Amino acid sequence: MLFKYKGFDTSGNRVKGTINANTVEEAGQKLRNQNIYYESLKPAKSFSLEALTQKQMPGELLASFSRELSSYLKSGMTILTAIKLLENQHEGEKRYVSFLNAVQTMIEEGKSLYHALNNQKIYALPEFYMQSLNIAGESGKMVEVLTNMGAFFSAQNKIKKQVRGAMVYPAIIFTVAVTMTAFLIVFVVPKITDIFEDTGQELPPITQFVLSISDFLTAYYMHLIIGFVLFVLLFKLAYAKIDAFHRFFDGLLLRVPVLGSLIQNHELGRFSYILSLLLGSGVAYAQAVKLAVASFGNYKLRDIFEQASEKVIEGNKLSNAIQMSRGLKPKRNFLQSLALGEESSEVEEVLANISSLYAEENEEKLKILLSMLEPFMMLFIGAVVGVIVSAMLLPIFTMTQGLK
Repeated sequence: MLFKYKGFDTSGNRVKGTINANTVEEAGQKLRNQNIYYESLKPAKSFSLEALTQKQMPGELLASFSRELSSYLKSGMTILTAIKLLENQHEGEKRYVSFLNAVQTMIEEGKSLYHALNNQKIYALPEFYMQSLNIAGESGKMVEVLTNMGAFFSAQNKIKKQVRGAMVYPAIIFTVAVTMTAFLIVFVVPKITDIFEDTGQELPPITQFVLSISDFLTAYYMHLIIGFVLFVLLFKLAYAKIDAFHRFFDGLLLRVPVLGSLIQNHELGRFSYILSLLLGSGVAYAQAVKLAVASFGNYKLRDIFEQASEKVIEGNKLSNAIQMSRGLKPKRNFLQSLALGEESSEVEEVLANISSLYAEENEEKLKILLSMLEPFMMLFIGAVVGVIVSAMLLPIFTMTQGLK
C-alpha cells in the first residue's frame, strides 16, 4: 500500500514523498528509520482501471460476511474451508462469489486473510475494518473481532434503513408539490392570463410576478434542468476527489443548526463504538485510536482526531489532545465522558455508553424533525398554491369592479 507524507528531515528541511507499507504504523516506522519526522501521513490515492470497477462493499453484505465467517471459524473450521463454504452458499450472487473466489485463491497461496482481502480488486473495504482484521490475525482474536464487526455493520445498516424509510413520505410530498407547482406555472397560468391581456386590462403586480416566473421557466426549463444536473455532477466530483473542498463542506455542515448536531452524534457515536470494540478485542489504546479514526466520514472531524491520535502515540490522553487542537471542537459531553473514562481506566465501558446515548438521541431528534417536516411541507404547498390562485383571481375581481 502506498502512503504519502509531509515532514522534516534531520537538517530541518521540509520534505514530502511516498512510501510503501502494509499499514500506516509500518509506514511511520520506516520514515523514522530514515530520520524523517512526518507531520502528515495518509494513504495515497492512485488511479487505475481496477479502481474504477471496484466499489464499496455494501454494509449489509459486509455484516453478513463477518457474521458467517466468524461463525464458521468459531466451530473450528480453517479460514480456507470457511471461505469455500461461503462461496457454495452464495452461488447466485456473481460479484460476491468473485470476491470470495479471489480471497480463496490468495489464501491457498499462503496469504493471511488480511492480505487476501487487501489485495482483491472486487470490493473496497473500510480501512478500519481491514486494520482490525490485521491486528486480530496477529493477536489470535479473529473470531471475536469478526463477530464485533458483524454486529457493528448490522446496526449501521439498520439505522440507514430506518432513515430511508422515514424519508419516503416527505420525499413523495415534496415531489408532488414541485410537479404540481411547475404544471400550474408553466401550463395553467399563461392560458388564464392570456384572457385578461386580450382585454387590455393592466394585471396586478402579483399576477405579473407569477407570469414572469412562468415565462422564464417556459423559455429556460431545459437550461435549468441541464444546469442542475451539471451542478450535482460537479459537486459530487469535487466532493469525492478534492480533499480541500470535501473538508470545507463538511466543516460547513457541522455548523448548521440541528443538522450539525445530528452529524456529530452519528460520527462520534460510530467512533466510540468502534474504539470500544477494538479495546475489547485487546488492541492497544494508541493503535485502537488510530484505527477508529478511519471510521469518520466527516473530513473535518477526521482531521481533528487524526492530529490528536498522533499525540496519543506520543503518550498524551486523547481528551487532552483534542482539547489542545485548534478550531472546531467535538461536543463537550463527549470530551468530558472520554476524559472521565481515561482517568478511571474504563474507556471501553464509557465509549460503549456514549455510542448508545448518541444513537438514542439521534433517533429521537429525527422523529421530531420528520414529524415537523410534514406540516411544514403542507404549509409550503398551500402557500405556493395560494399565491398562484390569488394571481389568477385578482384580475377577475379588478375586472368585475371595473364593470360596476
